[in-house]
Formats: sequence, C-alpha cells, structure tokens
Amino acid sequence: MSADTTDWPYDADRDDPLTALRIPVTSAWPHWRYTACFDRESEVRPTDAEARMLASFIEEYREHWFNDRYKEQLSERPFDTDAKTVIFHKWGDGDWSYRQDSWVYGPFWVPVAPGLRGTEHDDRPNWKGPMSLVQVMDRIHTIAADEPMQHWTDWKASHPDVFAPEGGGE
Repeated sequence: MSADTTDWPYDADRDDPLTALRIPVTSAWPHWRYTACFDRESEVRPTDAEARMLASFIEEYREHWFNDRYKEQLSERPFDTDAKTVIFHKWGDGDWSYRQDSWVYGPFWVPVAPGLRGTEHDDRPNWKGPMSLVQVMDRIHTIAADEPMQHWTDWKASHPDVFAPEGGGE
C-alpha cells in the first residue's frame, strides 16, 4: 500500500493485480465502504477464474442497486463503494468464507475458519465449509429462502464466461 495518501486515499493495495479488475485488496476491516473486497491476509490468492467472479460480483451489485448517475460517479474511481462491504477470504483451493463489515456478533467468517469447523463455533448447519466461491456468493444472495435471489441467478446465467453452468466446477 502506498504511504502517500494524497493521490491514493484508499486502504486497498494500489499495486495489487486485482486492483485492475476493480477488486480492492484490504484487511478484514477495510476503512472504506467498498461494495466487496478481498482479504489480503487470506492463505491463498484467487485464481484468475475466481478473480473474474469477484469482479462480476461487484459489477452485479452495481448494476442491480445503483442508478446511472451513481454508476458514472463510481466509474471515475478505482473501486465501487456503498453503505456496506462484503469481505471475501480464501483459505485454500475451493475453500472460501465471507463477512460483512457491519457484523457485530456471530462468527467472524462464514463458513467459519477451517480450525473451528466441527466445534461449538461451527453453529450454522447450512453454512458448513469448505464452500467454493460460487457457493459463498449464492449464500450471500440467499435471504429468507432456500435459493439465491432471482436477480443473482439471472446474472450468473447471463455470464457463462465467468460462472460455469450448474454442475460445472470453478
């Protein structure tokens, strides 16, 4: 991260390759309210395919929630920002978790860290790890239902170059 904050006010790593995809690489406690970011303390970096999925996740949020005027303003910045941040963490191949920066109780990561799996801290039976990045993204888009919201399902279907069809791998 650059020490000069005059021209780079973000806490995201300026020179990280993910920055070119509009994916901020930060800590698990970002100072900015990015739409989504990748935790630099992750044990493993995203693959190229996973990086495209992260970028697409951010793009879907922008397209679904923001009006044209705000999208234009965001295009002038290196990253999308909003009222909350989803932080993604990668433990190993096909093993992802996330957290919301607004969470104040409950597990820190969902699914919990590998060392906590199967313990009393692993108290969410529908969130057992490991989970792939797509599975985590689907769960983020699942609210009060058993299936992800339709706008997310439609987004993935309209981006087969990024998201493998159902039954495909990452």
